[in-house]
Amino acid sequence: MTVGVDRAVPPGAGAPAVLADPSRLRSIVRRLAAEVARDHPHGLVAVAVLKGSLPFLADLVRQLHVPVEVDFLAISHYAPDSGRVRVVKDLDLDVSGRPVVLVEDIVDTGLTLAFLLGELRRRGPSSVSVCALADKAARRILPVELRYVGLEVPDVFVLGYGLDFSGRYRNLDRLVAGEAAVLSVDPDAYVPFLYGTPAVSPPPSQD
Repeated sequence: MTVGVDRAVPPGAGAPAVLADPSRLRSIVRRLAAEVARDHPHGLVAVAVLKGSLPFLADLVRQLHVPVEVDFLAISHYAPDSGRVRVVKDLDLDVSGRPVVLVEDIVDTGLTLAFLLGELRRRGPSSVSVCALADKAARRILPVELRYVGLEVPDVFVLGYGLDFSGRYRNLDRLVAGEAAVLSVDPDAYVPFLYGTPAVSPPPSQD
């Protein structure tokens, strides 16, 4: 059962709406860390998925007042022909017989998460649970259990705090709701609004 979930207000049209500001994110991380520590008083292995989960993981483990080791997985994009993903960076730690918490930035369809959980369970941990910063349940295709959830977000394109579009916006200190249609035309469309500076275009080719 998931407890203590915050709910983000769906944004209106126009400029990116703030789903969670820095203060709210700090509060969410403290709550999640307390829940994880309560369930793992003797420690855990925190496994994060590169790259989006990194800011969330870094803040979370600093709030965990129990022994914790950290490791990373990286997976490929979905193959267009098969829809499959594969592990491109495996764990360095042996998690056999150990409690594992999979730290995710956002969960939407559940397909990637189900794949990751299957990969982790093959390694024989004593338990595997999921700690997700954001849950986009409106897009769920495959049911998955999320033990710890920071906030529920509407069906929007979420940016910031590790979440990106074409490598942009990961370093924002908040979560905002962008529009995929806008970003697909101009990935830098929100740079002036979110950073207060104009986007820098690459120099013209000299060829």
